[in-house]
Amino acid sequence: MSMLIPFGPQHPVLPEPLQLRLEISDEQVISAVPVIGYIHRGLEKLAEQKDFVQDVYLLERVCGICSFIHSMTYCMGIEELMSLSVPPRANYLRVVWSELHRMHSHLLALGLLADTFGFENLFYQLWRVREHVMDAMEYTSGARVMLGTCCIGGVRKDITREQADFVLRKLRDVEKELRTLAPVLLDDYSVKARLVGVGCLDPKQALTDGAVGPTLRGSGVEYDFRMTGYAAYGELEFSPVVEKDGDCYARTKVRLNELHQSISLVRRALARLPDSELKTPFKGNPSGEVAVRAEQPRGEVLYYLRANGTDKLDRIRVRTPTFANIAPLLHMIKGCALADVAMIILSIDPCISCTER
Repeated sequence: MSMLIPFGPQHPVLPEPLQLRLEISDEQVISAVPVIGYIHRGLEKLAEQKDFVQDVYLLERVCGICSFIHSMTYCMGIEELMSLSVPPRANYLRVVWSELHRMHSHLLALGLLADTFGFENLFYQLWRVREHVMDAMEYTSGARVMLGTCCIGGVRKDITREQADFVLRKLRDVEKELRTLAPVLLDDYSVKARLVGVGCLDPKQALTDGAVGPTLRGSGVEYDFRMTGYAAYGELEFSPVVEKDGDCYARTKVRLNELHQSISLVRRALARLPDSELKTPFKGNPSGEVAVRAEQPRGEVLYYLRANGTDKLDRIRVRTPTFANIAPLLHMIKGCALADVAMIILSIDPCISCTER
């Protein structure tokens, strides 16, 4: 005999309101149905009522944790519609701020995961390390979350040599402290007991369900949209981080290893900053339609833009990585123990604000 129970939207492990209606039998999940819509903000419709320059600021607020990448992806779409070339220095600076946001997001996600399996001290320590990244973003942009540095045609602010040195010092602090915390996150017996073999997703199922980001790469699929070389990634010897086991532990290892990869990318980008203008001036309005993608911390984000030659766009559509990962999440939960549901949800690092917009 089975019974239906709600998991969320108010639950201690959920940072945002997501509900799963779980059908369980004797503590085992038989099926799960997602219920979303608790924090829908109507941002896509609002973006169609603002002019396309104002939309840069609006779409940066789709999500705070990956805000810069939202604004950059939108700007890349407008730049393609208007045939604008971005100066080389701006592309490198876009990589720097994108990777700082990726570190900020991964440290936040790993901290929440630690809190879920009861390691509150590890949660506090990971978020303390995250403060170094927040300091770097604040020192280079003036803001800790919504940087406001991306603009159509390039970037709005430069990073001076003094600011670059500050960022590099902060990255050394992050790297040093991660070496101390990594053994607790990866080698502790209790952590492995909660994560290894839990929420398994094989490569074929991950591709069938449309998984993206660490959820996909944790299942052994070598796919990361940064491989296409947008911005300056094509000049920074990028290769994706992949783990093959497909469980919660593998997805955790992907995020931890991507932190070190992001540190390396920021160092290389700052070391190779070319001399050029920061942005390309433009006149007129965009026309036509375009779909443009980028790699957020949680996976691939897609922006569809349709312009009509006026200052307001006909249509803006955003497909966020958490939306793509909900179908794989339901597959991972099916057949698991009820006690593991929270762990599996946090292993995809869900962002419901992103998903509902």
